[in-house]
Amino acid sequence: MFFKSDNTAAVAPRILDAVARAGAGYATPYGGDDLTAACEARVREVFEHPDARVFLVATGTAANALSLACLCPPWATVFCHAEAHVSVDECAAPEFFTGGAKLTLLPGRDAKIEPGALARAVAATGTKGVHGVQKGALSLSQATELGAAYTAEEIAALAGIAHGAGMKVHMDGTRFANTVAHLGASPAELSWKAGVDVLCLGATKNGAIASEAVVLFDPEMAWEFELRRKRGGHLFSKMRFVAAQMDAYLTDGLWLDLAGQANAMAARLRAGIDAAEGARVTNEPGANMLFAEITLGAHRRLTAAGAQYYPWPEGQAEDGPDDAPLSIRLVTSFQTTEADVDAFLDALAG
Repeated sequence: MFFKSDNTAAVAPRILDAVARAGAGYATPYGGDDLTAACEARVREVFEHPDARVFLVATGTAANALSLACLCPPWATVFCHAEAHVSVDECAAPEFFTGGAKLTLLPGRDAKIEPGALARAVAATGTKGVHGVQKGALSLSQATELGAAYTAEEIAALAGIAHGAGMKVHMDGTRFANTVAHLGASPAELSWKAGVDVLCLGATKNGAIASEAVVLFDPEMAWEFELRRKRGGHLFSKMRFVAAQMDAYLTDGLWLDLAGQANAMAARLRAGIDAAEGARVTNEPGANMLFAEITLGAHRRLTAAGAQYYPWPEGQAEDGPDDAPLSIRLVTSFQTTEADVDAFLDALAG
């Protein structure tokens, strides 16, 4: 019953096998090998964009920070949700790699940016000439930190505001696969066709060891990103092993199968929680992440049974009466089984 994060899951067997196969023989280093080239071609095929440039890194933080550095100069700001990963979970890496750019934090239910809030913030930015911060970039998280999915129409509306102000759009797609599987739209429809200029496509949380692809739908940014990737320490000598993961991930729809399993287990978990007395799901899931309210009594039963998850937000009192409420976060993965979910629900019910 590991529901703390999809990072707790192991590696998908087909991805692990692909890494082992990549170890045969010799290959040109630094991404000059055939496997890296094939991986990049596969990403372009999946996204229906023959001109996209693809660069592999090992972490989502590197992907996001290096991408935003290409989009936002030090004297500008990145517009993002107040709960965005780039704001609350990356140790100021975006600010560091941009050379000091500001983050303008925006509101919105389930961590989805409200178009009106974005429009007002953009209109109020850059009005003081040299004395004020300038408009830089828009960053969207797909799925959001509160488990919601942006539809293609919602992305297009926000991207339209950004493009109208002369900004480019970055998407943190750490759980992009889960939203594609949930919404049933194509990868292209949820990215460049909706106005996304740079997508950070995650694989690590969905079955890889450490592999993220930065997809530049505007190839003119490629040389700058290459330089920043090298300077940031993410140009790996043995790039073929990073590429092997992403290539296997995208081959024959494995990425969507893995995400679909995680999503299905989240849906099963949601139905069971909502049916349990004294418990309810508090978000509208668009991926594999649930937020729920349970009682402290249920929490004690669950932890005694071995269930692992995070109280959310952290720091809530856990020493009150049994009927006191507690908010928690639950994240399923490709490795989550029906037995895991049912064991959790049995302990929840007592």
